[in-house]
This record gives sequence, C-alpha cells and structure tokens, in this order.
Amino acid sequence: MPKPSAQVTAAEISRLAGVTRATVSNWRRRHADFPAPAGGTDTSPLYDLEAVRAWLDSRGHATAASATEELRAALRLHTGGGAPARLLPLVLAGAQHDRETLTALSELSDGELAARCHDAVAELADTVPDADTVTYTPADAPVLRALLHCVRDESGQAALDVLAERELEDSAASGAYQTPEQLTELMARLLTPHPDGPYPARVLDPACGSGSLLAAAARHGATGLFAQDLLPVQAQRTAVRLRLAAPEAHVAVRAGDTLRADAFPDLTADAVLCNPPYADRDWGHDELAYDPRWAYGLPPRAESELAWAQHALSHLTPGAFAVMLLPPATASRASGRRVRAELLRSGALRAVVSLPPGAATPLHIGLHLWILQRPQPGGSDLHRVLFIDAIGEQRPHDLQSQHGSASTTRSRGGRAPLDWAALSTSVMDRWQAFAADPAHFTDHPGTACAVPVIELLDDLVDITPTRHVRVTPRSADPLAVAKNARDLEDRLKDSALALATSCAGTAWVAAETEARSWRTATVSDLARGGALTVHRAVPAGRGSQDTPLPRRHTGLSTLTGRDLATGSRASGDVDEQQLADSTIIEAGDVLIPGIRAAQGGGAARVADDEDAGSLLGLHVHLVRPDPDRLDSWFLAGFLSAEDNVNSASTGSTSLHVDPRRLRVPLLPLDEQRRYGLAFRQLHRLRLLAREVAERTEETTGLITQSLTSGVLLPPEAAVG
Repeated sequence: MPKPSAQVTAAEISRLAGVTRATVSNWRRRHADFPAPAGGTDTSPLYDLEAVRAWLDSRGHATAASATEELRAALRLHTGGGAPARLLPLVLAGAQHDRETLTALSELSDGELAARCHDAVAELADTVPDADTVTYTPADAPVLRALLHCVRDESGQAALDVLAERELEDSAASGAYQTPEQLTELMARLLTPHPDGPYPARVLDPACGSGSLLAAAARHGATGLFAQDLLPVQAQRTAVRLRLAAPEAHVAVRAGDTLRADAFPDLTADAVLCNPPYADRDWGHDELAYDPRWAYGLPPRAESELAWAQHALSHLTPGAFAVMLLPPATASRASGRRVRAELLRSGALRAVVSLPPGAATPLHIGLHLWILQRPQPGGSDLHRVLFIDAIGEQRPHDLQSQHGSASTTRSRGGRAPLDWAALSTSVMDRWQAFAADPAHFTDHPGTACAVPVIELLDDLVDITPTRHVRVTPRSADPLAVAKNARDLEDRLKDSALALATSCAGTAWVAAETEARSWRTATVSDLARGGALTVHRAVPAGRGSQDTPLPRRHTGLSTLTGRDLATGSRASGDVDEQQLADSTIIEAGDVLIPGIRAAQGGGAARVADDEDAGSLLGLHVHLVRPDPDRLDSWFLAGFLSAEDNVNSASTGSTSLHVDPRRLRVPLLPLDEQRRYGLAFRQLHRLRLLAREVAERTEETTGLITQSLTSGVLLPPEAAVG
C-alpha cells in the first residue's frame, strides 16, 4: 500500500514556490485545477505535497522545497508518539557521517533504516541522556529519511532547530523559555571581569534548558561543559547542541532534579551560568532543610531562586564567578532578606544588573542579573557591591542631561527594540572597571554605582539596582540643571511654534449648499479589481498547523498595533510576536489598526522610508494600493473615518476592524491627491501635538522635581 505524501499548509506552499501567501490564495480561487485540501480544517487546510509539486511544475513554477521544510512536513504527518524527542539523538549520530554515508542510509529499506538508526543512537548512550532507550520502527522511516536529508543538505543544527520548534509543545516542557542569544552572550562575557584573564575552562549550567548559555561559553573558550535539567528532552537537546557546537569540548549532560539529586556532587567548576526556574514552591524545602549547600541560610519555601544561587556557589572554586538570571522580586522580597544579608556580608554577591523589559521572557518585566563569587578562604573582605541599571542605559533620565527627544520617547513608549550592542558594552565596561578597583569605582548617576555593604544591611536588604542608582536631586549641579531646564523650554517653544504654524493659513473650502456625496466601493471590491491588496500577519499559535517564520526574518523589527496607536516605529520582534506568515512593509503601504477604542483614535497612516523593511505584526492590517489607481494618503484618510470604521467593525469597548468592509470614494486620481495632501497635513498635525504634549511633561517634570529638591529656585517675578 503506497505511503501518503507529506502535507503542507498554504504558508509552506508560498515558501516552496517563492511567492507571497496572497499569491497562493489567488491560485486557490482562480485555478480550478489547484489541488484540493487533503486534510486539516476549513480555516487551516493541508495540501498533499506531491500534488502541489506536480501542479507547480505544470505551471512552470520551480519548487524550492528545502530540507528543513521537508522535515517539518514529515514531522506533522508522522503519527508515532514523541517523534521530536526521539529524533534528537539521531541528529548527533547523523552529523558524525559524511554526505555519501547519509545518502546510502536514506536509501535503505524501511526496516533496515530503522535498525541502523537505532544502532547509531545506542552508541551515544554515554553522551546523550536516555539515548539507549530510544527505538525506531519501520513506520518511522519517512521522518528518519527527512531528518537525515536535513542533516546532509543543511546541517545538524538546522535539523535540531526544526525539532526544537515542536518538541516543547509535544512534551511536558511547556512553560520553559529559551534565553535570547544576545543575553546569553552578555552573561557569558560577564564571567571574565578582567579582560586579559583566561576564560573559565569548566562551566556548569544546573538548569540548562536548551543549552544556549553553555553554547555561548563554548564560543568564548570553555572546554568543559557540564549541564543538568529536570526534563529529559531538554537534557537531550542540550547534549546534542553542545556536541554539535563544540565537538572538541568535554560535554557531560544529565537529566534529573538538580536541587534534589545533583548529578555532579563532586564537581568544582570554574564558573556557573544559569537561568533557573522561577517561583517554584516545590523545590524541596522540607527534605533539603539540612543540606550543606545552604551556607548562607536555609532558603524560604517561596525563595527557590536563593536555593539555586547557593547551589551555584557550592560548585565554584574559590574566587570563581557565577552569573544568574533572576526575577526582580528576588532582590527585595522580605522572606529572603536574611539570605541576601549573608550573601552581602560574606562578599559572595558582587553585582546586580537590572535589565530592561523585553530582554528575556517574561517580556513584561525587567529581569536581574546577579554576579556571585565564591569567597576566598581567609581572603580580604569585599565592602562594596556594584549596581547597574541597564534600563537607564536605554533612556536619558539624568537631571543634568535629560533631553530625550519626542521621537525617542515615542519609540520607548512602544518598547523599541533593545540596543543590545550598546547595553552589553556599557554593562561590561562598568563591571570590569568595578572589578579592577571596587574601592575607587566612579559612579555614573542614574546608571551605575558602587554601594558599601554596610549601607545595604538595613531592615529590607533591598538590592534592587534602581533603588540605589537613581539620581539624587540634591547631588546634581544646580547650574547644569538650570541650563538643562532652559534648553528644554526652548525646545518646547520650538515644538509649540511648529504646531501653531501648521494650524495657520489653511484655506479649508466649504462645500456649496450641502455636503458632497460620491459613489463608493469596499476595499474587498477594490481588491478583486486589482486596485489594491490586503495583508495581515498570521500568528503561529499552539495547535496551529503553521510553523514560526524562517530565520531570515528573525532580525527584522515588527510593527505592532501598539506602535500604530502611539505613532512609534516598529518595536516588536518575530520571537515575541510568534508569526507564521507576514508581509515586509513597503513605503506607500497604508497601515490600519486591527483593534481600536470605541471612542475613536488609532488613525491609519502611510508607511514611509523608515517603516519600509519592517515586518507587519499582529493587530495591524496592511493595504497596498496600485499607485497608478489609488493615492495612499487619500486611502489612509477615508479608511480612518469614524463612521467608516464603525460600520466595518464588531465589538463594543474595543472595535475589531474588518478592513475589507471599509468603503472608499471612487474619485479620479488627481482629486484623490488633493484629499491625500490634506490628510497628510492632518497626520503631521497629530504628530506635532503629541510632541508638544510629551515635551511639556518632560519640561514640567524636571523643573518640578528640581524645585521641590532645592536644586532650582522660583524666579523672583513669581514672588507675590
């Protein structure tokens, strides 16, 4: 009986053919011989891969199916249980063979292929946890072949990435988050406070997850990589990843509960990197009450993070460092103040860095980096702790230099992409300067300071960086603040003058005796006539047949609904938005909010050169007009009209806009352009008004704070 072909989604067909998803939709509507769905649902149909290929060939479209796409399709078609997890060891086994061997393997019969793959994986029992328990059957042959082809034609890492897209959903690993690459790089660099010193050789990650932290350490020169994770699938993934990334390094990965059953009880590491689980109340508080690792005090039941911190310290050689990513509450919760106090008294806590929101999951809070050091026996006491507010590195807020422009404020309001290069450089510079001479570290008001331990040992023992590095108004230079206040007032006057000028002299013409009327067409009608196309981003949600966007999109910023509402530039990212399909924005595209308040607001806008190249995000509709038939600003103005939006929306408090139901007047192009110029002027008016409001808040906030702190005095004219 012939085996069924793999099945693909419409998004995957677009990638196979090298066209947009809208083109695939047009094929489905216009060509009666386009393959009928072979599975899926009405909203997410699946198509037979071979039938699609045959249709594309008949139309002269060369298919461009990559090995990774073939593997994704094979995984989706595969009915065997736990396929991604069972295939992880085979990635490493396959990567150890050359192209000819992999080709010969894939050409074996189903039974022989399953047996050979089983034998190859069994040989990795000492390297990959539980590899000796993995079995394959002839029914697994299609997905085994697809994986071997992916390893052969692309790389073992490419195959591992495809498996990683599905393995967390298909296992008990839901809720596990991968540490972003830029953050892993920063954490790995923080292990070397002295630039000329050697990189730690033996590095441990006791909660390794996907292994990204140890992979970063390997890139910097670590030669011994030790890892443990509670989830076997994560331990396997880490083992495979590290062996692929650092084939010359010594790799030891174990599965198990690190706190309850340490797999490396006798290991003394040169460094520890860790992003442990947060808020875990079942970490073993009762059974581990007398554990010798708690040299700084028994961690409270609700303070699992302090248990992980002490576990890390227990594995370090004296003088070695650990860098840990922790939630901000760990720095201030009352239940953990005794352990924090002991970490401070002993000199084990060297620095705390607060990261901006969006640096790592969960994205809505700013996590902390703790830098710990195993105290030297009989060594000199450490009397100061470094605090770095990396949030401050992303925004100007010093009393003496506060002059952020309105455009900067707007982009931050929409959470602009982090400048990781600047952030990492600043944090490293502060940390290395402090490590070189803690006693004479020069504070940077608003961003970094070194605080004597004795000042931290109060009733709270709060080691939140923003509590210590924020600007103290009384310490500011009054003359510098006064000059800055004058500069802010001058810039406010310039903005207000620009707003007033924009409002002056506009000769709005009244209609004759009654309001003008015109014939209209819906956006849907115009799309059918080819005058425009409508696009939206497709989310890759749990249970969806769509896979996240390919890696070529991951460096792009994503324009979100919030950006459109606040007038910001693209501030999202692909990983956060989890898109399965999207459109790259071009200048002249009309961007329409997908959700807006019932009271109005959220006007459409036309993409300019700065928007071009960004990726369309969720809750934004994109209308791309034919410039020979429709003016972009004319469209944006009429598509934003309140009565138009209300008639094309559903909901009460929040309106969900259906752009295809919006109506557009049918006017000659020259007349459209007259309207377009007017709508563009109104858009500029909105931007100027927003800028004036923001600069007003900035100016009055600085002056109010300076007056109440005594740095500035009221002018004499205000007396009496």
